Amino acid sequence: MSNSASFIGDIPRYYDEGLGPNLFNFYASDIAERVANYTPKHTLELAAGTGIVSQKLRNRLPADAALTATDLNQEMLDIAEEKLSSVPNTDFQTADALALPFSDSSFDMVVCQFGVMFFPDKLRSFKEAFRVLTPGGRYIFSVWESWVQNPFAELAHETIAKFLNSDPPKFYEIPFGYHDKDAIHETLKQAGFTTILTTTVDHRVNLQNIPAFAEGLVLGNPVCGEINNAGGNVREIISALEYELKKTFGAEACMPLQATVIDASG
Repeated sequence: MSNSASFIGDIPRYYDEGLGPNLFNFYASDIAERVANYTPKHTLELAAGTGIVSQKLRNRLPADAALTATDLNQEMLDIAEEKLSSVPNTDFQTADALALPFSDSSFDMVVCQFGVMFFPDKLRSFKEAFRVLTPGGRYIFSVWESWVQNPFAELAHETIAKFLNSDPPKFYEIPFGYHDKDAIHETLKQAGFTTILTTTVDHRVNLQNIPAFAEGLVLGNPVCGEINNAGGNVREIISALEYELKKTFGAEACMPLQATVIDASG
């Protein structure tokens, strides 16, 4: 996969501590509830990252239900394993979503929160999810809507770009650039899925720690590598972003978010 999916080094810690509480925890609870409503026996999680969704799934799934959490980056999974190392029926494995190391019909549920956008070949990833699902199994995944519905992302992109006018990083175009529902439906159908449901999920989050969030937006994803490669001053950018976040979202720091959850079966 591309460098946009390389969450390594110190990135996992900043991702978990700075982005988790502000961007991912609410949606993790939402998607875990949707999964649990189907009472799956064998669930595969793709792009599990630091285990934010994995924890929610374990809290909602029966103790005897198996969960296999995978990610392309072992350093992300290391944090997930620390959180759930003592929980039975929970396994962790590095895996590429484009070439899953599992047999056909191994799972009755596949779940992925905010990971599909990073898969360079969407059709191939959907085919792999379909392949490892049992007949009638489900693939539940979420994608971010555009910058318009998630203004923090455009704010982060523009703030970083101000410091790197000659070569502004493109990272934030990726996670917020895959939300065309018709295109997603068509690709899922090509992969073999026949029933596809979409739900828009709005949320407003009260930012609890804006300095940590600003750090996460810069140091908690591969944009930090793009900044370093372009000769930017990471700490200067974080300070500027913290200021912009406070100015944009006000004293109450209430930030709108919007995502789409897709529930597909074949």
